[in-house]
Amino acid sequence: MFWHQLRWEQLVFWRSREAAVFVFLFPLLLFALLTAVYNGTLYGRPASWGLLAGMLGYGCANTAFAGLSLLLISRRELGILKRIRSTPLPTAAYLTAVLVSIMIVFALQAAALFVLGHLLKSTPWPGHLVSMVLTLALGGAAFAGLGMAITGFVRSLEGSSAVLNVIVLPMAFLSGSFGETRHYPRVLRAIGDVLPLKYLLDAVNSVYLHGNQLWHEGTDVAVLAGWGVFGILVAMRKFRWEPREG
Repeated sequence: MFWHQLRWEQLVFWRSREAAVFVFLFPLLLFALLTAVYNGTLYGRPASWGLLAGMLGYGCANTAFAGLSLLLISRRELGILKRIRSTPLPTAAYLTAVLVSIMIVFALQAAALFVLGHLLKSTPWPGHLVSMVLTLALGGAAFAGLGMAITGFVRSLEGSSAVLNVIVLPMAFLSGSFGETRHYPRVLRAIGDVLPLKYLLDAVNSVYLHGNQLWHEGTDVAVLAGWGVFGILVAMRKFRWEPREG
């Protein structure tokens, strides 16, 4: 049942033009645009390298957090989740298939970013591939947990896209997805320092830009894991299978 559902989730995602553009392609388009106008260096490396690292973090938040949330909210409000509970498909198998499917999308997106960066700007391949995969997997898992949690607070399908964009875009700006934050006002840097994307970007920058191993970034790993656990705990209390009333 799990494998059948996973296959179905992938088919539905790639057949949806909106999902393919806004979830999968948008970080790639944003990377191409930013590298066309950015010059100089970021984080002590060529700007295209720093932007690639930033788009990996932004893509994680956009896909594993916003993309997953929009999917679950729309299915809840359309009554699909309610109907799934009445089928022989175990709810755990269904949610696992949805989560694995969105992680596959993010993995393909990350690979596409590396290929695009290498073709457009000759950005290097990851020097420590295992650490990079583990970093992105940890970030994806943390944001997926938060994505499931936020569904319990968004009451309508109509406003869900706006709510999630208000969260993701400022978070990406404050965390450093679009450039260094050291010149930001102190209050903005303080806000960015508590956001989970900041620690994912720090880990990605350390592994990709500076050649370190993930296990040397204990603080980043601990904070991301903490945010992921927090998201799961909130989701266990707030996640709903039935449409909201009122």
